[in-house]
Amino acid sequence: MRKVIMGNHSLSYGAMLSRAQVIAAYPITPQTQVVELLSEMCADKKLDAKFIKVESEHSAMAACLGASLAGSRTFTATSAQGLTLMHELLHWGSGGRMPVVMGNINRAMAPGWSIWSDQNDSLSQRDTGWMQFYCASNQEVLDTVIQAFKVSEKLMIPSMVILDAFTLSHTYEVVDIPDQEKVDEFLPSFDPPIKLTSDDPRAFGGLTSSEHYFELRYKLQKDMEKAPALIEKTGKEYQDLVGRYLGAVEKYRCDDAELILVTSGTMGYTAKVAVDELRKEGIKLGNLRIKAFRPFPFEIVQNTLKKAAKVAVVDRNISYGYHGIFYQEVKSALGGSDSGPGVFGFITGLGGRDITPSSFKEIAQYALKKDKPEENIVWIGVKR
Repeated sequence: MRKVIMGNHSLSYGAMLSRAQVIAAYPITPQTQVVELLSEMCADKKLDAKFIKVESEHSAMAACLGASLAGSRTFTATSAQGLTLMHELLHWGSGGRMPVVMGNINRAMAPGWSIWSDQNDSLSQRDTGWMQFYCASNQEVLDTVIQAFKVSEKLMIPSMVILDAFTLSHTYEVVDIPDQEKVDEFLPSFDPPIKLTSDDPRAFGGLTSSEHYFELRYKLQKDMEKAPALIEKTGKEYQDLVGRYLGAVEKYRCDDAELILVTSGTMGYTAKVAVDELRKEGIKLGNLRIKAFRPFPFEIVQNTLKKAAKVAVVDRNISYGYHGIFYQEVKSALGGSDSGPGVFGFITGLGGRDITPSSFKEIAQYALKKDKPEENIVWIGVKR
């Protein structure tokens, strides 16, 4: 079935097709339509799930974690201040190995009070132990929810499916909605071997001494390291089922590129327009869109970027006192070698400011004119 739906409803349909059993949420702009539609699906019996109305995002995550611990497939959604209110419990979710899937609509953090998009809300949670997937289309949002449940439940690690406020959340696109039977074939029922039940009493999340705590974190990291290969494998299985492949990255005209843009989210699609237009002018430009930020796809990034003479990382975020967050990760992946490509860092689009093909043309022209980076942040589109 093909429907014209907004990005928020792509999250809703993804959760429905995944047969989420417990949904707990608190509305916040620009996320509200996600849980509104899910509440209607539950009320209309299109989705056999328990919908829990709570008084805050902190409570929403607490309810999801409790349900996951009891062996239920759980889903929630939030944005910005709501996500940061959950911060404490995000650690409980990953440390407790509860494979919740959460949609986060990227919204700039206040103050100044904003409902528009940048990535600082989700990226400020990058060290909580959740996998993070940044989407570029409504179709990708729906497909990623389904795959996130499969990867999360295989590794017992929670996931965020992330989309830009308004650029995707409130924008309508044609989306192919897979048959429920196909999704059921791809995503089996969630049945964890250990769960909270009176039939097999166990203790969960109790006081842990140094004798065991270190090993718990070691195991979480080692399982996270399995995720890149599993994401690729799961993407190929999904492609066999519905004909669409989703991996950790999307490479666009990178093979012979002298300059490669590194992007994420919807600006990754905008960058492709600039790539095509500059190619017509004889400029060998490519685009590497990073979808899986956690786990970071180091090997793919290394192998793709090392062939280029220069790399331009475009961040819609900032780590204050340092520089762009994707820029940090790319430099780390390339190892800071003098023999590798020159890596330029750009920041643009904060607070929902438009990122257009002209923005990427400006970025490309800047990087092509410089022999090497002269600063760690080049601001694009800021009013000085």
